Amino acid sequence: MSNTCVVGLQWGDEAKGKIVDLLCDVHDTVVRYQGGANAGHTVIVGDKTYKLSLIPTGAVRPGVDCVIGNGVVIHPPMLLAEMDRLISQGVDFSGRLHISDRAHVIFPYHLEEERWSEESNSSSERLGTTRRGIGPCYKDKVGRVHGIRMGELFRPDHLRERLGRVLEFKNRILGATLKPFEPMNADAICDEYLGYAERLRPYVTDTAAWMASAVKGGRNILFEGAQGSLLDIDYGTFPYVTSSNSSAAGLGTGSGVHARHIDNWVGIVKAYTTRVGGGPFPTELDNEIGQRIRDRGREYGTVTGRPRRCGWFDAVAVRHSAWVSGATELSVMLLDVLSGFETIRVCTGYRRPDGTLLDWFPACLEELGQVTPVYHDLPGWSEDVTGVRNWNDFPANFRNYVRFLAEQVDVPVRRVSVGPERTQTVAVPAGSW
Repeated sequence: MSNTCVVGLQWGDEAKGKIVDLLCDVHDTVVRYQGGANAGHTVIVGDKTYKLSLIPTGAVRPGVDCVIGNGVVIHPPMLLAEMDRLISQGVDFSGRLHISDRAHVIFPYHLEEERWSEESNSSSERLGTTRRGIGPCYKDKVGRVHGIRMGELFRPDHLRERLGRVLEFKNRILGATLKPFEPMNADAICDEYLGYAERLRPYVTDTAAWMASAVKGGRNILFEGAQGSLLDIDYGTFPYVTSSNSSAAGLGTGSGVHARHIDNWVGIVKAYTTRVGGGPFPTELDNEIGQRIRDRGREYGTVTGRPRRCGWFDAVAVRHSAWVSGATELSVMLLDVLSGFETIRVCTGYRRPDGTLLDWFPACLEELGQVTPVYHDLPGWSEDVTGVRNWNDFPANFRNYVRFLAEQVDVPVRRVSVGPERTQTVAVPAGSW
């Protein structure tokens, strides 16, 4: 038995889906443990491109069980639309998709609450959310009074009574704060969601019990994080973060499986850094170099299409997130994007305005916004590396760059990726260090 957690160590979009797909060769179950439809994973298999948001990446592999854990928040119409799209591409969910009855449900009023939250703030204070109601749903979960879980969708009388009480409160608050706003009808929403429930009924179960049986039965389980560790509600760049523990810290509470059952912790990083939305970004390149990286890396959101902010690799930030997530190995993605740069820079520290150096990621957002990156420059490589399939065949400067990242983060690199295809991920021999 071997259980693995795959987690992004930057601000998301690290190409985690590709590594999860590859690791399905040696795992028979894939688990999503947090986040919602704000995640975007792309997997390319032959001439097919699969785009997943709520569904675990393992769905594209026949015979692999997929679990949506209790830590995920679910918008049923989006989940069903995603399922329908994947079914049209030949994916069969029969008997292998398991959705937690403890997962919280996103309702139409959550989307309206998020619209109000974003539009009521000045442009400099907006968090840059995907406006899919995820934050307000998590807020209701923590607040306890208004949260509704998947299992409640299968109790019609109970659901109708609950929605009546929740809508009485939500209509009053939104009506007073959001213009324009049309009061929502509890019965109409209840009827709509009962329809979704009937379609989802075969898949909803007690996944905590299912997972306990899977672990005890010796299954090889792969846990798939969404977003990235720097968006973690506790350890990320608060408040410009997501509403869940997107680091590996969220695995236990979001899946019902304790961390002691995990054998490998795989941290995924890009060869450079990107982020979406607001918040400080010390190595951001708001210039032609940043645009060059954006264009070559196709740095536009899978879910939203928004252009991502781009910059050099930030080893200070990744050092922090690798520690928080307990990474035992790294996979470095999109190295092909850096081909052709004469010099490649890596941020190894931060310089405060008073001149002192900082080698750890600060909790204070204001402090992070004031630091200047301290760079180490490495010679780049001009060769096209997309066709290389053996570590020792990569250019020397390519290999030296990867080694430098590993040294700075203090975690060994076990895989490098030089393109979107499965075959363009190359193993790094242990003796390379």
